[in-house]
Amino acid sequence: MSPLFDPEKLTASLPEKPSGSARPPVHLWNPELSGDLDMRISADGRWFHEGDEIKRLALVRLFASILKREGDDYFLVTPVEKWRIQIEREPFCLNQMRSVSEAGKSWLEFFNELGEVARLESGRPLSLQEIDGQSVPTIAVRDGLNATLSRSVYYELVNLAQDSQGDMVVFSGGERHSLGSIYD
Repeated sequence: MSPLFDPEKLTASLPEKPSGSARPPVHLWNPELSGDLDMRISADGRWFHEGDEIKRLALVRLFASILKREGDDYFLVTPVEKWRIQIEREPFCLNQMRSVSEAGKSWLEFFNELGEVARLESGRPLSLQEIDGQSVPTIAVRDGLNATLSRSVYYELVNLAQDSQGDMVVFSGGERHSLGSIYD
């Protein structure tokens, strides 16, 4: 463990969590950089500290709640500390999908093991990004943080897709979302 990084101190510096599902206001926290932390999030969404996987889901949820992106860098922040961490692809990996109906519309929603939910909609479109020479499906989760879709979830999405003049599309909330061209 980094001699300056103390998870107990980090959690103690967080204000008490408000009731409900409100997240800490990391967008308001801009302390000076405390340093680089030997922490990374793997391409499949697993968190590691000093090479060991963090297995305590509550601790991973805490870290995920104070994750902030600035440009191409990612940080764990509190009102008084800011630690840079490494991300292999995107910070989250969505590994479950379901269809829900609401107000007469069907929506596609994606989940990860942390309880992050991303609904496919105009403000949160699906995009294919070139990452490490691969076309990877991503979707915005929150506050500039994105998630990749697991391979199995992407295949589920492809199974739902329809051909629309050479474009593979799915519908969510009555909106058309492209999965890419069939003929590329």
